[in-house]
Amino acid sequence: MDNNSVDQKELAVKPWREQVVDLLYWRDVKTTGVVFGAALLLLLSLTVCSIVSVCSYIGLALLSVTICFRIYKGILQAIQKSDEGHPFKQYLDQEVALSEDMVHKYSDMVLAKLNKTISELRRLFLVEDLVDSIKFAVLMWILTYVGALFNGLTILILALVGVFSCPIIYEKHQAQIDHYLALVNNQIKDVVGKVQAKVPGMKRKAE
Repeated sequence: MDNNSVDQKELAVKPWREQVVDLLYWRDVKTTGVVFGAALLLLLSLTVCSIVSVCSYIGLALLSVTICFRIYKGILQAIQKSDEGHPFKQYLDQEVALSEDMVHKYSDMVLAKLNKTISELRRLFLVEDLVDSIKFAVLMWILTYVGALFNGLTILILALVGVFSCPIIYEKHQAQIDHYLALVNNQIKDVVGKVQAKVPGMKRKAE
């Protein structure tokens, strides 16, 4: 009994990064399956209905379950003449408010990321480094074709499937994948090196 309590406490204080890693690597198949299935079902629903309709249906479904359960427990208590009280009392008594420290912590993280992104975009658009700006332009050009083939929701669905499948595939076939990635990386470096050597002004400042 005590060991179970200790394990539950350790899980409760487990860093969120480790929880995400465990989720993506399917450490707990049941939990990952529920999260992946729910997220995929939500995105697929958005391809058929508007986000307002989907949110409304989800809300109605949750309310239907909780209301039916509340009525069921009330009838059961009346028949058994028990005094168990509200079936969701333990959840209603729990504190759900966000602490100021948590809000400040994540606000600072988001602000730092946003400022870094703005600085990077300014560097790319104002061509501080010609090579990086050309790479960014190539990426934007590729994304125009991706946008023509897929809409935003389709890309999100593919990204979700990739996020939940690529880590476990990489873990099982890491040696082979690293080998082929190294080959591709070397080929890209050779091509970039040849282009930099032939085009004036494309060599990095460090060179």
